[in-house]
Amino acid sequence: MRTTRIYVEAPLAPGIELSLPPQAGEHVGRVLRLGEGAPLLLFNGDGHDYEAVITQLGKREVRARVGDRQAVANESPLPLTLAQGVARGEKMDLIVQKATELGVARIVPLLTERSEVRLDPSRAEKRLAHWRAVVASACEQSGRARLPVVMPTQTLEAWLASLPQDGAVRLALLPEGDQSPRGLAFGPAGGLLVVGPEGGLGERDVASLGNAGFAGLRLGPRILRTETAGLAALAALQAWHGDI
Repeated sequence: MRTTRIYVEAPLAPGIELSLPPQAGEHVGRVLRLGEGAPLLLFNGDGHDYEAVITQLGKREVRARVGDRQAVANESPLPLTLAQGVARGEKMDLIVQKATELGVARIVPLLTERSEVRLDPSRAEKRLAHWRAVVASACEQSGRARLPVVMPTQTLEAWLASLPQDGAVRLALLPEGDQSPRGLAFGPAGGLLVVGPEGGLGERDVASLGNAGFAGLRLGPRILRTETAGLAALAALQAWHGDI
């Protein structure tokens, strides 16, 4: 039986005892019906899993004692940033979840020329917290012990202006792109991948990306939906240059 992995946003060290996050504690006690002494794996994003056992199982609190620490070496050698035009509804959750499973290092939600989603500051903050929780859950499931960074939602122009000249390969997913995943060469800085929202990237977006040194990446002859396109590109890039 697979040991349950739980993300905790707290320092971890062998020998300490701590309370599990409320939602995780409820899942352990009410859904999985684990009892005192049951094993767990805890992680906090530092690259390690920590063995643990349940020491107290109450209605309002579940506590666990931390045991041995073990390094987790399953991160991709290819650091990839997915700059995704914010998609409507649950599509964005799906993109964030699956991109995490595919090993992405950073996710940047973008507002582009054809974006249909508009977020005021309060809603944007709530969505950011939600997406970060989706990332943590995806790491629990996939075995990752380092969480991808999810950046605050920003405009394409603001993000382009903030990019360092670090040698990362700059790619924008375009039907008319002339680059293929297999023909690329990545350095230590990895790559940046821009994917448009439901309506795709607009002419001003494409011009801005071209001026910033982004090349067009083409996956094939079919037009993919936004919730498919970025994930397919990440999988192709990982297969050719990352997790191989």
